[in-house]
Amino acid sequence: MRLLRAGERGFDQYLSQIERRIAQDGLRIEREVRSILRDVRQKGDEAVLQYTERFDGVRIPVQRLEVRRGEIDRGYEKVPQEFLRTLKKAAQRIQRFHRSVSKRLFPRYVAGTAGLEKGIRLGQMIRPLERVGIYVPGGKASYPSTVLMAAIPAKVAGVGKIVMTTPPQKEGISPAILVAADLAGVDQIYRVGGPQAIAALAYGTASIPNVDKIVGPGNRYVATAKRLVYGAVDVDMVAGPSEIVIIADERTPASFVASDLISQAEHDEMALAILITTSEAFGKEVRRETKKQLSCLKREKIADASLNRRGAILIVRDLDRAIDLANRIAPEHLELSLSNAQSLLKAIKHAGAIFLGTYTPEAIGDYIAGPNHILPTAGAARFSSPLGVDDFIKRINVMSFTQSALKRFEKDVERFAEWEGLEGHYRSIQIRMKRS
Repeated sequence: MRLLRAGERGFDQYLSQIERRIAQDGLRIEREVRSILRDVRQKGDEAVLQYTERFDGVRIPVQRLEVRRGEIDRGYEKVPQEFLRTLKKAAQRIQRFHRSVSKRLFPRYVAGTAGLEKGIRLGQMIRPLERVGIYVPGGKASYPSTVLMAAIPAKVAGVGKIVMTTPPQKEGISPAILVAADLAGVDQIYRVGGPQAIAALAYGTASIPNVDKIVGPGNRYVATAKRLVYGAVDVDMVAGPSEIVIIADERTPASFVASDLISQAEHDEMALAILITTSEAFGKEVRRETKKQLSCLKREKIADASLNRRGAILIVRDLDRAIDLANRIAPEHLELSLSNAQSLLKAIKHAGAIFLGTYTPEAIGDYIAGPNHILPTAGAARFSSPLGVDDFIKRINVMSFTQSALKRFEKDVERFAEWEGLEGHYRSIQIRMKRS
């Protein structure tokens, strides 16, 4: 894991690479993904099954694409009771958080202030999406927590049908994935992953229904597929590899910081883990501790590759500079492991989620805190937000004018229509004024 000091050439080069990380991860695989999307759109289930066998090494008869109720019931028998209780607790906390947010944000009809004008009613209706697809990764690990995070806010929003896809494994879908889907209210589950799953959800096949929106993280191929199907469907975000930036000083135990860096690096080799600190001695201590902890990690090779390839310890002169760098990176996860963390919160402009204080590790947010762990990555926190109930609703503008109210704006419409060369616009007003 490299250690870089502000002002040195390598420091600025590294930051420049990090700021361009979305381009590095997506564009070079676009041609292959386009081909897969086209095949699924044209050939449907046939292409889905072919690509599933090619990429996942699993041959599935078309009649077994959908997971049946009996398999879900058997999943409950395979999940240890202690973990089942944890899944239920996490589901309850995630649901409670998203319900509390939705009550503040989304009444079903909102009247605008202009609705007070005589003869005029203006407002918006809030409606949930009808069908949503959630993608759950299943490559190097299985993620029941992601099932809960993706499906529960959709359910809270009132989505009519939730369809889930997840890559098949030779030994079958993880029972915890199936149980989490059942607890979260998923309606249909299909054993398909990769770009072919995104294509099936976007365009529909004989077996898999098309949806209105696709949410959930995935690898670079899945992220690219989501970007390319946007327009046929909506998507939540084009997610990249997992990220964490930690701002910490000597008052935080080095072992805490090292463990949090590793918690992101173990996701995959392209994960991004960065420590920003004002103390070079502390940075070196964290680096030593990271090597020590890696030696007893099951996913040591993955985490070590991530930390060596993309990780860094950045040494800066003061906390103001540290905050500036964090805002520049706009990370998925930002830990402020400092005694004055709360007072620094107002200075943070860009982050998917913020973890305040020494005893708020990123892992608590991944699993059971309540707020969503599906977050913008690759700098997208500059303009996008965590997955939430608002991702599963749409707004419909509503307006009503009486004839007398319309008359008050006749000349304004005429002037606009004349300027823009749209004669028919004004005529639609004029003809109503002639009718008594």
